[in-house]
Amino acid sequence: MGSLDWEVSALGFGAMRLPVNQQFKIIEEEAIKMIRYAIDHDVNYIDTAYPYHDGYSEVLVGKALKDGYREKVNLTTKLPIWLVKEREDFDKYLNEQIGRLQTNPDIYLFHGLNKGRLEKIKKFNLIEKMEEARDIGLFQYIGFSFHDSFEVFQEIIDYYDWDCCQIQHNYLDIDYQAGTKGLKYAGSKNIAVIIMEPIRGGKLAIPENKLETKPEIKEVLENSNVKRSMADWALQFLWNQPEVSVVLSGMSTMQQVIENVESADKSGINILSEEELQTISNLRKAYKKYDIVLCTSCGYCMPCPNGVTIPSVLMLMNEIAYWGERRKPRIAFFYNRMAKTREDLEKKISEGEEAEGAASLCIQCEECLDKCPQQIGIPDIMEKANAIFKDNKKVSEVLE
Repeated sequence: MGSLDWEVSALGFGAMRLPVNQQFKIIEEEAIKMIRYAIDHDVNYIDTAYPYHDGYSEVLVGKALKDGYREKVNLTTKLPIWLVKEREDFDKYLNEQIGRLQTNPDIYLFHGLNKGRLEKIKKFNLIEKMEEARDIGLFQYIGFSFHDSFEVFQEIIDYYDWDCCQIQHNYLDIDYQAGTKGLKYAGSKNIAVIIMEPIRGGKLAIPENKLETKPEIKEVLENSNVKRSMADWALQFLWNQPEVSVVLSGMSTMQQVIENVESADKSGINILSEEELQTISNLRKAYKKYDIVLCTSCGYCMPCPNGVTIPSVLMLMNEIAYWGERRKPRIAFFYNRMAKTREDLEKKISEGEEAEGAASLCIQCEECLDKCPQQIGIPDIMEKANAIFKDNKKVSEVLE
């Protein structure tokens, strides 16, 4: 685990996608069985956070770690830094989380750091709060999870002597956010790297009966002499890299737990052959064929003079193009958190809230066209986003 003095299991249990019923409430008995099965099979890292499952993830994890299971794992939760309005909020949220978990975490992370949240850490001197809480034994290690560009990741890494960091990484996202460069940069400083989104929210694990709808991906799998499940390809890609400490999987069924434990048992550093690495490269290229927007999230289009958070809208459009109507409610959930009017955007900013601007703020000024190195027709994509998310048109009608 980087510079830390303990060994971590290859697989970690991410408690963000626990099994739920039709009312989206956690199915407690099943979730506890899943977590304990993983621990019984040598998974020793459990990850949760304040907002997961509307706050009930931490409560469920606390219940699952009763009966002697707490002593077998390293437990991580995260400070919801977007809710921190003043320095004293640090203590409020940490104490609430310890109450939910009925135990102290081993690792406490700043949740979802980006450029703006780094400035909040500086403003309220939250590193000092972290160190004070650590020194009185409320947890042992300090880290952060991350969502921003590589340049911001590098700035954050260099800002403090972190114990660990958590980044989104998978074979599609090698150049996204921290990316492979960030993984190697943290590794060069012997900082433990925790991986989230290894299967991209299920995108990299297409069921066998659905592969017919993705012929380019199916062809790559059929042409490979090495046969693996799609989830196993995604996980082994990560475990193969020496800088990766632990890979979190947000498991929703017992079968996923069983299969992921089996995959972890077959994992190792630098064990993939050239042929296997080529298969992964071919899978990456096949997935790219389903992107309607060839955006690299370089950010050159920003800032938009009208407040649109262009890269975020483009990313959601690629997701809606891939998943279609079936995942529209979930993708719309993220879109609907964006500000739809200038008044709403300015109000959130004035109140110290984080704010992203939706496509409805676009006035077709076309300033972004001159800035985009990929020559993406951004104004046209914004109109399509409005049609799908604002006018509620079917995805197939808009993206023919």
